[in-house]
Amino acid sequence: MKQEFSSGSILHDRYKVERVIGQGGYGSILLAEDLRLSGRFCAVKQVSYDPNYTSTMLEDARDQFMREATVLARLDHPNLPKVSDFFSIDDNDFLVMDYIPGDDLRAVIAKAEANKQFLNEADVIDWAMQIGDALSYLHSQNPAILHRDIKPSNIKVTPAGVVKLVDFGLVKLLAPGEVTITIMQGQGTALYSPLEQYGGDSNMMDGRADIYAFGSTLYHLLTNTPPVNVRDRFLDPSNLVPPREINPAISPRVEDAILWAMELHPNERPRNVKTFLKALTGESTSSLRHLAGKVNFREYQGLDRTEMILLYIAGGLTFFSLLLTLIRNI
Repeated sequence: MKQEFSSGSILHDRYKVERVIGQGGYGSILLAEDLRLSGRFCAVKQVSYDPNYTSTMLEDARDQFMREATVLARLDHPNLPKVSDFFSIDDNDFLVMDYIPGDDLRAVIAKAEANKQFLNEADVIDWAMQIGDALSYLHSQNPAILHRDIKPSNIKVTPAGVVKLVDFGLVKLLAPGEVTITIMQGQGTALYSPLEQYGGDSNMMDGRADIYAFGSTLYHLLTNTPPVNVRDRFLDPSNLVPPREINPAISPRVEDAILWAMELHPNERPRNVKTFLKALTGESTSSLRHLAGKVNFREYQGLDRTEMILLYIAGGLTFFSLLLTLIRNI
């Protein structure tokens, strides 16, 4: 059961609650002062669990929280908030990380809209390079870490101009063969989530799910227009208006890269974040797509005919599974 903590409450004999700064179905984010380090403020994520969980499910979820929190505490990247502590109080678990001052990019978009302006493409690309570096770092961990909820409100710009990818609320470790339970239950934010994220099947997800959300976020930043829900796009692809039709100041190169990242099928997206950043900043999307195809072909040259047939069947079944996921969620 979720506990409420009022201003002045002391957590773990160390963190004095100032106020609630974020709220979700199964948790909150609290701004707290670290009483051991005077003047240091932290964001404390409170995690509670679905009351319908069986005792076994709850035990598994809490064990998974501890495993994931341990991994997150080892991360060290300039564009990620540092996780410094984690603990439990009764049936609630807590994750302590740096508090990041500044506006989130949702607020930045709102200001641009209010002034009837678009954000400068050069500024957005600078932010994208920082976000992309953080994502590449997460995806390169062993096991790989997916963020799963990239969106403007989860990206903050500090007063010094440094971008921070915040809220590890839906982070997932991609441990092979392991059914993972996310730190905060949920499927991400519908406007930015790819099709494969709706079904909750971690076996169908990899870093390309974050790339889709990353591209969708850049679409919103450059057009002041939220991206179309992926389910609506599948039913009618014309629902997604090309970015340059909304904001002609966007360069063709950047538009091509964003639309590539937002492809419906994960196999049609950039293979990794570094490839996507290349498309954003210089190399043509068509040449990178062609190169990716060549790389894939060379990887498969060592396979015999039976293995190739099985590979094609697996690819078809994956796409069919994505379609069933869509139908279940309409």
